[in-house]
Amino acid sequence: MKAVTDYIDYRQYILDFYNWKKSGGKFTWREFAKLAGFGSPVYLKLLTEGKSGLSDDAVERVAAAMNLVGFEQQYFRLLVEYDRAVGDDAKTAVMKRIRTFAHEHKVNVLTAGEFAYYERFENQVLRELAPAIKNPEASELAEMCVPQITAGAAEDALRFLLQNGFLKKDRRGSYRRTKKSISSGKNAAMPVILRNMQKQMCDFAKAAIENVAPEDRDISGLTVGVTREAFDRIRNELAECRRRVVAIATESDRTEQVYRLNLHLFPLSRNLKSLKKEKSK
Repeated sequence: MKAVTDYIDYRQYILDFYNWKKSGGKFTWREFAKLAGFGSPVYLKLLTEGKSGLSDDAVERVAAAMNLVGFEQQYFRLLVEYDRAVGDDAKTAVMKRIRTFAHEHKVNVLTAGEFAYYERFENQVLRELAPAIKNPEASELAEMCVPQITAGAAEDALRFLLQNGFLKKDRRGSYRRTKKSISSGKNAAMPVILRNMQKQMCDFAKAAIENVAPEDRDISGLTVGVTREAFDRIRNELAECRRRVVAIATESDRTEQVYRLNLHLFPLSRNLKSLKKEKSK
């Protein structure tokens, strides 16, 4: 059974705990509910299916039923708060508390480093830029960022990248990437921070139309009518395109400039088939 700090979805943790206990002997949802003090034998099962929630008092009882104590219980409580939070801003605020919790208790929380990496654009830029310069100073890297950042922000980003294993430093003071590319994977917390990051990158792309020479950028688009099948094929094609771009970009360890590629595919109309169904009701 994985540690609770490997989770961001408390419902999934409860389900995994139940399956783990069941695999070791006769353990039922009824017994689990009784341990947590619930009258309904299927309450926790409904909880894992997203059909019910936990009160503050119930959080403590469920945590105790799963033998969570100390920082594990505190972390479980934060997971419930994260689930309850409505909107990106609220979820981001709870995730920041989870990061603080991990730092204070010296706990290896799975999502903390990943979350922080996407939180600030300079983390992504300096991960690519720092290895391209021999023994770079933070002020030098700061001046090269677009938009430009402060030397202090660059120092913070470098420290974060080193501490969280995104970069390593050799004896000569030069930086090296630990991986050729970074993926957001399937982490449940990523959609929240990725949406915030993508909004910021869209703003940068908009500014580039005015501030970057046409020969140094490629911003284009097209408007087409599609079926759902065609949409799915286009989305798969874009995923394959991203994969090929990463492969091309990582063919060489050399970097001359850091670029951001945004690929946007979004609806400009309602779905005609769905609209017809609505009108026929």
